Amino acid sequence: MTRKTTAVLISGRGSNMQALVEASRSPAFPARIALVLSNRPDAAGLSFAKAAGIATAIVDHAQFGSDRAGFEEAMQEQLLAHGTEIVCLAGFLRLLTPGFVTQWDGRMLNVHPALLPAFKGLDTHRRALESGEHSHGATVHFVTPEMDSGAILCQRALTVRGDDTEETLGARVLEIEHKIYPLALRRLAEGRVRIEGGRCIVTPSQDDDGAIFGQALD
Repeated sequence: MTRKTTAVLISGRGSNMQALVEASRSPAFPARIALVLSNRPDAAGLSFAKAAGIATAIVDHAQFGSDRAGFEEAMQEQLLAHGTEIVCLAGFLRLLTPGFVTQWDGRMLNVHPALLPAFKGLDTHRRALESGEHSHGATVHFVTPEMDSGAILCQRALTVRGDDTEETLGARVLEIEHKIYPLALRRLAEGRVRIEGGRCIVTPSQDDDGAIFGQALD
């Protein structure tokens, strides 16, 4: 099995990056985390990656000012230098230009703390509670030029509890993110995903461990 060379982009602690790294420790996992790249020199996740023996890189967006093209060109150089085949965004807090995203069409994933297409953008847990939602969850989707609008690769739900706060709900959703992101990367790296009409068609596998679309996880 040839493992897909994968880079993870972070801006902070990178807890989803850590989940991907832990999953990739298995020789049977079809993706290898070869690079952790951050736009912030102080990102806590860089220390974890270094301790795990993973190459790290910093492309500090602040040094580029308003030059988004220059910033993304520097990132692209790092990604290509490490032979990247798949890019995973894991708390990467920069909006990417359509030009950059298009270069990774069908090969860039993001995890979002809501059941897309509901609650795109920020403050998803607060908005879910304010809307009186009974279900909430997380989604892994392909990155497209329109924010949080790419084809959904993996999605899992939980039941919103009557005593949930923004913090407790967020913590439970984060647990889901840590489960479905490695699953989504596995699906893509194994070549079991195709996009038709803006929707993901996934060839089933026994390794999917039952994490199907919309399955509740309380």
